[in-house]
Amino acid sequence: MTKKKNSMLSAAEIREKQLQILYKILPAVSVILLIGLWLLASSGGSGFPSPADVWDKTIQLFVKPVKKLSLIGHVGVSLRRIGLALLFDWTIGIAFGVLIGWYPKAKALLGPMFNAFRAVPPLAWIPLITLWFGIGEFPKVLIVIFGSLASIVVNVQAGMSNVEKMYLDVGTVFNATPGQRLLKIAVPSALDAIFAGVRTSTSAAWMVVLAAEMLGANAGIGFLISRGMDSLDMPLVLTGMVAIGIVGAILAVVTQFAERMICPWTRRKKSF
Repeated sequence: MTKKKNSMLSAAEIREKQLQILYKILPAVSVILLIGLWLLASSGGSGFPSPADVWDKTIQLFVKPVKKLSLIGHVGVSLRRIGLALLFDWTIGIAFGVLIGWYPKAKALLGPMFNAFRAVPPLAWIPLITLWFGIGEFPKVLIVIFGSLASIVVNVQAGMSNVEKMYLDVGTVFNATPGQRLLKIAVPSALDAIFAGVRTSTSAAWMVVLAAEMLGANAGIGFLISRGMDSLDMPLVLTGMVAIGIVGAILAVVTQFAERMICPWTRRKKSF
């Protein structure tokens, strides 16, 4: 019986290792398929830029910078705008989400106002803010703030509202104060939702900053794409799109790594 059990465990371990290897290989397969589809789309005189065209354009942006900035420089400009906006969003958004998610009176008072704010599409803020503040640097950061704030608030509010009552009851049994129940039980329990808000707000910030830069800027990835559209330079447009994809993937990996460090319990349990 023991021998059979050990054999079963060994088989399960082998299957787990095989799945681990598979999960490591699949991303590479996905990239290869994407490149294959790209090559197929650019063949046969379709006019669609090939990977070689995009590579040549990337090198050209280093040799002949646009507005005195290379591709990395334009990426840096967009990231700076996003970073400033997200710093504000995460600080204010998490605090506001905790407030309306934890305190019923605050939700009753501020919830309708937030729901009205949330109903406005992110891109709808662009013309209004441009009319108020012009097309300088501050308006672009403000547009990103308005466009990505709702994402973090919604997730934090949901996380705080759905804290297990059992956890709170345990705190009550041990005579925890309201502040301790909030900071030591509710907030840690909602960390998964908070990080979900961080991820979605980052994605929203990328979308909004690109739109803002395409409508009026002299630097940034959105500016490069807009410049390519105006000059019918498809390789430049696609170079900007590839840069967006690469930076977005890097940000996703960094966010996931930070989540696993702060919330180790979010790691997937390998129970196949």
